[in-house]
Amino acid sequence: MISKLVDETGSGSGSTTRNALLLAAGIGAATLAGYGVYKLASRYLENLPPKQWRRVGEVTDLHVYPIKSCGSIRVTEINCSNLGPQLGLLRDRIFMVVQTDGTFITGRSHPTLVMVQPRFDDKYETMTLSAPGMMDISVDVKRQLTVEPIKASVWGQTVTAVDCGEEVARWLSRFLLSEDFGLRLVFYPLDYPTRDVREKNRIHLKLTPRDSGALHDATSYMLISEASVTDVNSRIERPVTALQYRPNIVVKGPGAFEEDDWKWIKIGETIYKNIKPCTRCIFTNVDPETGIPSSQGEPLKTLKSYRKKPGLGDSPVAGMQMGIRKVGTIRLGETVYVGC
Repeated sequence: MISKLVDETGSGSGSTTRNALLLAAGIGAATLAGYGVYKLASRYLENLPPKQWRRVGEVTDLHVYPIKSCGSIRVTEINCSNLGPQLGLLRDRIFMVVQTDGTFITGRSHPTLVMVQPRFDDKYETMTLSAPGMMDISVDVKRQLTVEPIKASVWGQTVTAVDCGEEVARWLSRFLLSEDFGLRLVFYPLDYPTRDVREKNRIHLKLTPRDSGALHDATSYMLISEASVTDVNSRIERPVTALQYRPNIVVKGPGAFEEDDWKWIKIGETIYKNIKPCTRCIFTNVDPETGIPSSQGEPLKTLKSYRKKPGLGDSPVAGMQMGIRKVGTIRLGETVYVGC
């Protein structure tokens, strides 16, 4: 009778083992679920801007580079969008010079690109280009929004683009190649980023596709401090300006390279996240006034002597690349805060 009762209630050794396994499985599932919730919560909290800020300095310079690798336009204020800095159709890295197969060129291979100087009209709808020895040429930027798009390539990634026509293509080819053809100008017609994070940048876990900008290398915003530029200059024979590092935002106040360790940045209405260090290449050696690379390999050579970071190979760091998390307008002289 006792044996029968044991069998009927499932209290035998086989049932006990099954119950133990079920209990262990339940605990395991709960642990995994809890870990998943913890990860989601951590990621959510990590992407929340801080509530407390401390003042570190002020904005002393603002730049927009409408054509990738070409000259900058210095401005007194910029609207900071998800695509990048802009004022109307004056937008950062919204144009680029490409070869006839659609692949882009930069100042790394064609340093005289920096001598192509754009400027915009008061309505920020027409861009005029100047270059040594060349007659000025204008591009109706607003009209490009009505042209059927094609495809181009930046760092091996396909992007939507509009070909800006034969006249400016011939102008660029003559200036850069001394030929009547070979290069073209293309325009990014969208109001939002479309590229995924480049393979080489996936080590930067905070970097997301929304930070890729229009035709930018990695992110749509770059900041450097005056002190960082001064620190490098104290180590080289011929000092360079901040413009040689091609920043959008220059800040006065923090010590040299303090921006490396900032996590959140607030300027005016805008909030940014520091998502990766700005690694430097040979383009850093090109004088923006002359288009001539330094014969001494500076400042890149000196940067390599003391500004390399673990996991980034031979590329030294100067400045930081940011992703915008709250859009708005920033102006010269505005206070710069970092999250506490």
